[in-house]
Amino acid sequence: MKCFITGAAGFLGTALSNRLIKEGHEVIGLDDCSGGEPQRLLPEVQFVRNDLNSKESLWLAAKVIVPDSLLYPGEYEKTNVGGTVTLLEAMHDVGNQKMVFASSGAIYGNQPVMPLREDMNPRPESPYAVSKLASEFYIRTIGQLWGLQAVCLRIFNCYGPYQGFSFAHSPVIPTFLRQSALKGTVVIHGDGSKTRDFVYVDDVVDAFVAAASLKKNDEIIINIGSGQESSVNEVLETAQKITGIEPQVVHNPRRVGGANRMCADLTIAEKELNYHPKIMLEEGMRRTFEIDENLKQ
Repeated sequence: MKCFITGAAGFLGTALSNRLIKEGHEVIGLDDCSGGEPQRLLPEVQFVRNDLNSKESLWLAAKVIVPDSLLYPGEYEKTNVGGTVTLLEAMHDVGNQKMVFASSGAIYGNQPVMPLREDMNPRPESPYAVSKLASEFYIRTIGQLWGLQAVCLRIFNCYGPYQGFSFAHSPVIPTFLRQSALKGTVVIHGDGSKTRDFVYVDDVVDAFVAAASLKKNDEIIINIGSGQESSVNEVLETAQKITGIEPQVVHNPRRVGGANRMCADLTIAEKELNYHPKIMLEEGMRRTFEIDENLKQ
């Protein structure tokens, strides 16, 4: 299989590109390197920029920092939605008929019941989530008009080794692991009871590989998560257990936005992709800490 992967130098894009190479596929990767690390790509990956020529397309490139989307919604619309439409046009031009799109569980927002099913009415609560939902609608509409096949994977909170983080963008798992290891400070917004469905990167890559081979005439939307919800407090406890160190914990009483609970229903993923997550939270966090040297310095 020949695959064109956008966002190939990013956290998820690198893991997927390298897996496909190891399985004997040809990979062309695109990334502007604004947040990626192309040096982590295997040398067999044909790394290029501004090249939309492909056989199979896996669309991973996006702006993903939710707080930034509140400040710069126009940039998120331009990159996430505009980029999706540009890729669809390029696919049509070269005769490509298949896309696997990295959507997001953030689309659901606050829902009255768990777990979250694909047929629920979306309630996006940030420009980032809106951009992912708008992209799904473009994919569905253009796909129907042009006869394209598309699989939209609504990925929940993906984590793993070499997930980028900074002062402006601090995903909870690498941040808690690093701050615990260095006996630093962990800031918990609210009381720490909010839950998320944390899914290890290798399980997400399994889903992408399976989706690339899925034969569907129309767009299909599939949740990808662990099927378990874990609170922020539970993640902190696990980080302390793994590192053996207790960081200083500061509670910010101001409750930031975002859903109170998140947990993916995996029924469709199990049926369509034979998807069964293998790595649960403690094991995944332990692997992340052991592999990623950045978390210890």
